[in-house]
Amino acid sequence: MKHLATLTVAALCLAVPALAADPVEGLWKTRPDDNGNFGHVRIYDCSGALCGTIEKAFDAAGTEVASPNIGKRMIWDMKATGNGAYSGGKIWAPDRDKTYNSKMSLSGSTLSVAGCVAGGLICRDQAWTRVE
Repeated sequence: MKHLATLTVAALCLAVPALAADPVEGLWKTRPDDNGNFGHVRIYDCSGALCGTIEKAFDAAGTEVASPNIGKRMIWDMKATGNGAYSGGKIWAPDRDKTYNSKMSLSGSTLSVAGCVAGGLICRDQAWTRVE
């Protein structure tokens, strides 16, 4: 019985980190820009908030290309607000080199990402799809 209790506690300890991961964490494919180029953004926990870094860039044909944006932070300070919604963060738009207030919402394998100005009255949004 003592052995079973020890195994149960050990299993719970191993499961806690997996349960603690936010469902939005992972690799996401951005929507193509005006030139058809797109990227892969890795979303991860950064000190209790969510951040996203550009991992790969692709041309309109889907061929991986070199980009000066690889490794750059695109999302930061994003916090979960419940029911698949996230807000309070910032997003950098590489195609315009601008930073916006941001919000996101997760539904299955689609992440709706919006960058807003003017107190959220004007937003630019796009749907990203999960890669992994």
